[in-house]
Amino acid sequence: MDNNYMWDTPSDVALRLAQKLRRIRKRKHITQEQLATRSNVSYASLRRFEQTGKISLEAFIKLSMELGVVSELNELFSQPVYSSIEEVINDRK
Repeated sequence: MDNNYMWDTPSDVALRLAQKLRRIRKRKHITQEQLATRSNVSYASLRRFEQTGKISLEAFIKLSMELGVVSELNELFSQPVYSSIEEVINDRK
C-alpha cells in the first residue's frame, strides 16, 4: 500500500479518479457534453462525477473506454501487492 494514501477515504480516491479523467478529457479537448454523448453517460452524471467523484462503475468504465484509458483499468489488479509472506504462499496454491 502506498503510504501517501494511507488515510484516504473512499470519497478521496473517487474524487482523485474523477480529477484524473477530467484532466484527460480536457487534454483531448473534449467537452463534457461531447464525452457524455459519445460514452452514452448522461451529462448530469458526468458533471456530478467530475465535481464529486460519484458515479456508477459501469458509467466510469464507459467514460474510460471513450477516453482511451480502459487498458489501465484492465491492468489494475494484474500485479499483486502482497502484505505478508502468507499471501504469497496462498497465491501460489
